[in-house]
Amino acid sequence: MTPTALSDSGPAAEDAALALRAFALWPAGFGGLWLRGPGPARDALVERLGQAVHLRRMPAHIDGERLHGGIDLAASLAAGRSILRSGFLEEARGGVVIAPLAERITASLAGSVAQALDHAEAGERFGLVLLDDGAERDEVPPLSLTERVAFACELGNAAPGGLAQTELPQPLASPAEIPACSAEGLEALAAVSLALGVDSGRALRFAALTAGASALLDGRDFVRESDLAAAARLVLAPRATRLPPPPPEDEEEAPPPPPPPPENDADTPGDEEQEDNRTPDPDQLIEAAVAAIPPGLLEALADGRTRRGAGSGGGARHLSPLRGRPLAARQGLPRGGARLALIDTLRAAVPWQALRRAEGEARAGLRIMKDDVRVRRFEARSASVTIFAVDASGSAAFSRLAEAKGAVELLLAQAYVKRTEVALVAFRGSDAQLLLPPTRSLTRARRALTELPGGGGTPLAAGLSLVCTLGTGLTRRGYTPLLVILTDGRGNIALDGSANRAAATEDAMKAGRAIAAAGLAGVVIDISPRPRPEASAVAAAMRARYVPLPQANAATLSKVIGALT
Repeated sequence: MTPTALSDSGPAAEDAALALRAFALWPAGFGGLWLRGPGPARDALVERLGQAVHLRRMPAHIDGERLHGGIDLAASLAAGRSILRSGFLEEARGGVVIAPLAERITASLAGSVAQALDHAEAGERFGLVLLDDGAERDEVPPLSLTERVAFACELGNAAPGGLAQTELPQPLASPAEIPACSAEGLEALAAVSLALGVDSGRALRFAALTAGASALLDGRDFVRESDLAAAARLVLAPRATRLPPPPPEDEEEAPPPPPPPPENDADTPGDEEQEDNRTPDPDQLIEAAVAAIPPGLLEALADGRTRRGAGSGGGARHLSPLRGRPLAARQGLPRGGARLALIDTLRAAVPWQALRRAEGEARAGLRIMKDDVRVRRFEARSASVTIFAVDASGSAAFSRLAEAKGAVELLLAQAYVKRTEVALVAFRGSDAQLLLPPTRSLTRARRALTELPGGGGTPLAAGLSLVCTLGTGLTRRGYTPLLVILTDGRGNIALDGSANRAAATEDAMKAGRAIAAAGLAGVVIDISPRPRPEASAVAAAMRARYVPLPQANAATLSKVIGALT
């Protein structure tokens, strides 16, 4: 799901106000709001919502003990017995939870919150407001949370005035007050969901509730087509994974509209009554939903691409005993660099004190056993390195090197945001050279890329061997390398330097299989004028993605590589 962009005024702002009002009607039923982009508009929306419902802010790095409840350590130590305290999720029942930095929520924390949302009894459920400050489009909260909130809005460039003055209704005494969609209305929403590739039954339920809430907020006890259109825009459009297929070209022209009714005809129903009795048109609802899809998502869907999951930029996650995002403590001894988790150790020991005093000596103080000891854990993300290996041989060498140079500079411009480094290998003549060691320095890269050699034979095997060695070394040092091979796959220089195409091909396949065996991720970009099987075979040997880009340029390469890192 991608948040719907909110402009300063117009239909998008009206839809955001409608989403806010619908959520205020029944926070637990609509699940919540996903608000992307910090700014005065988001602050105004949260402040306005707080005037209608009870808000509780969830700490960004809340631990399991505080989330679910457990032993109150201070009270237990004072009383000499275990005293339990309630958890944050229990305290939030019946209200709305504000989750700041939602794009950084871990999968385990998201799973706990999602489970609480799903299994809370009626009257004890809570709504969820996700405050997403992600800098990149793919830095988003976990899917398990975004799929459980009905509405998504991007508020970064919006003016706060309209939202701050939105009149919110009183929460419903019973959800039965929300008008139900007719069977025809549900079928129309299902058709929109199918056309947009939304395969979630929860989304369809949210859409039906939104249509009913739109009618109720308009003072009606029945759902119109305009309510269904609002539901399609607010709920289904942000979840689109594809564009609806175009109508067939040989489709017959629609019949002309019926003549307008005669004036002053007392027996002819009015416009509003005609709309109430009209069967919903799925095609019009699909058009309304497509018109509400954010431009960035619309472009991605038109290109056949969908946005990746959360967690963009940087390398692979790994456990660290010293630094990173805090995780739950685990049982163990503080050795090998691990740190003692004192509070968690005390919590583990307190419940057993009465039994231990009864079995042992009656003496004051805590008795801590080896099994009580807990150590701290952290989740760190290693830096990633994009290694370019460029075929610098032949007549097209200079254009390929220029493309690689431009892509390197574009990637380095974002290096400080995504924690990435870039290296460049060029292979030509009889061997391969490391022209640019891994670096984040754009100045250093430009200096190294000023003059690049080109022309000569194609030692593809030497290039693959060098990037394999470089990537393996970086992996041992804690980096996450991505290999980007720009070639047409037609090597003609073997590893021994001989001009033997058959031996060169076999050496290249062996080097590719060595890359696969080392577990290095990669992509082979076929830059030949017409895609050929040689580059595809190299990609298969590497177990890498194959991307034919005969018209590659720096911007295209940067987009392709950015989608893989």
